[in-house]
Amino acid sequence: MTAAMAPARRTPLVLRNRTFGTVWLAQVLTQAGMRMFQVGASWWLIAYAASGDGGSAAGLFMAVSTLPAVALAPVIARAIARFSHRALLRAAAAGAGAAAAALAGWAGVSDLPVAAAYAGGLALATCQAFFDPCLTTSVPELVDDEDIEAATGFELSTQSLAGLGGAMLGALVVDGAGMAGLAAGCTAAYAAAAVLVATVRFHGTAGAAAAAAPAAAASAEPAAAGAAAAPEGGGVPRRTLRRLLGALPYVRAVLLCFTAANLFTTAVFVVMPLYTASVLHGGGATVTLLEASLGAGTLIGSFTGARVPGRPGAVGSACLGLMALALALPGLVPARPVLAGSLLVAGWCVGVIGVRFVALFQRLVPAADKPAFFAVMQAVLGATFPVASLLFGVLGDHLSARTLCLVQAAGLVPAALALALLPERPGAAGADTAGATSRAGAVTEAETRAESAGPAAGGTR
Repeated sequence: MTAAMAPARRTPLVLRNRTFGTVWLAQVLTQAGMRMFQVGASWWLIAYAASGDGGSAAGLFMAVSTLPAVALAPVIARAIARFSHRALLRAAAAGAGAAAAALAGWAGVSDLPVAAAYAGGLALATCQAFFDPCLTTSVPELVDDEDIEAATGFELSTQSLAGLGGAMLGALVVDGAGMAGLAAGCTAAYAAAAVLVATVRFHGTAGAAAAAAPAAAASAEPAAAGAAAAPEGGGVPRRTLRRLLGALPYVRAVLLCFTAANLFTTAVFVVMPLYTASVLHGGGATVTLLEASLGAGTLIGSFTGARVPGRPGAVGSACLGLMALALALPGLVPARPVLAGSLLVAGWCVGVIGVRFVALFQRLVPAADKPAFFAVMQAVLGATFPVASLLFGVLGDHLSARTLCLVQAAGLVPAALALALLPERPGAAGADTAGATSRAGAVTEAETRAESAGPAAGGTR
């Protein structure tokens, strides 16, 4: 690299590449709009719309809002392989904007039925489920080859910030302008995103991306069902998920531990607004404070997780134990600073777990099996969200929010103990670890994208 090129390389990619910067800004707007609607609608259901059964209503809404990304994974893979990425991004943003506009108009002229909020959440979540993976797949069409890694990392690092910003606005907007104002804000965000995508042209290796997309879809669809994916030109054939996890018992056990833990950690998005309304008797500003605490903790954990000393199993067990203590404290001491501090600690634990164990999986899982493994990991961990939302929503109508905090904490204890008791280097897994390490190469763009689907994703989204 010459001295003349060095300053340009240090310039942020979104400033050097206006095409990527424009599409990235569109993604920020859609993610912020989606998260704003989720948090705002949940608060509206608990504080304004549902009387006596706010827990069930909010739990059902959160479950509905998270189903499309899991249930439609094969359909999304086929659509990304078949259609122009630019057209698909534009259609997803415009479709979400139209749905939000219809909801805003309805809420502006009459009382909005609860069922309409569910339908709106489902529509927005469906559009977002197409938008995000399509943009990630489109990165080679937006940047030069040497910038692919930087673009992918930049995209992932800003997703949580966009979601945090939207979450902080949701309840405040509902308190100030109702569901009409919330839906209108989402309409503006999605409409602006659609316009931004329409103003750019996708270039670079479009032909190569189009040729590679069907292969990616072919590997993504059977991965969700545990079927074998076709080997890539002359490479090592990918094993079925069952055979892969059978050959890596330690990885299988870790996934089971975190799947069980996610049933209790993801419930925080239902318990938090219930606690705010019934225990703290607060409003949208309190919900914003709590969302900010959880999000800030997760970001700090993501940045500091690699510096936490200890083996992954010991670190993961300690973090789950610390998270259990943090979630139990508000059940014992009902105070706003206590809950905010507890969520900050819980978020930090989630961030650390995500960093340490995704890195561990990168080392243990053979390179040829990683796309299928991370796709299934995302689906499995993501599937716990609607289950947890429904379960704790129903429980919230019969138990106090303080009791729900204690239930969350108690549910994490067995997962922490199970993870602590796992041998760090079991015989069978140790042999596979050596083989996996010898076959694993440098982390590819697809593998870097998969890091967002680790245990941390399950606990924060």
